[in-house]
Amino acid sequence: QQQLVESGGGLVQPGGSLRLSCTYSGFTDYAIGWFRQAPGKEREGVSCISRNGGHTNYAEAAKGRFTISRDNAKNTVYLQMSSLTPEDTAVYYCAATISYIGCLDQRRYDYWGQGTQVTVSS
Repeated sequence: QQQLVESGGGLVQPGGSLRLSCTYSGFTDYAIGWFRQAPGKEREGVSCISRNGGHTNYAEAAKGRFTISRDNAKNTVYLQMSSLTPEDTAVYYCAATISYIGCLDQRRYDYWGQGTQVTVSS
């Protein structure tokens, strides 16, 4: 059974850092993406990583501040976030797709986690 579980969310001050984890099961050779949905806004792509970790992609808002990585031995994908601002406040989701191509497009994903809340506030 395919499953993705996010963790690591919480409250952080502006300028702070946070590392999210996405632990998956039931998947083999899937690309993983991170998405987020802020209150009153549509869900948007943040970053994604290919099945072997050799390719990554970032949305403009994430470039230079977020780093995606994966440890296939642990079935876990990480999203290291730094220089956080209140605009990063959202529920963050991870999702799995068979193809890395177009991996920032949420329509390409078949499996989703339940999400983890990230709040950036002083």
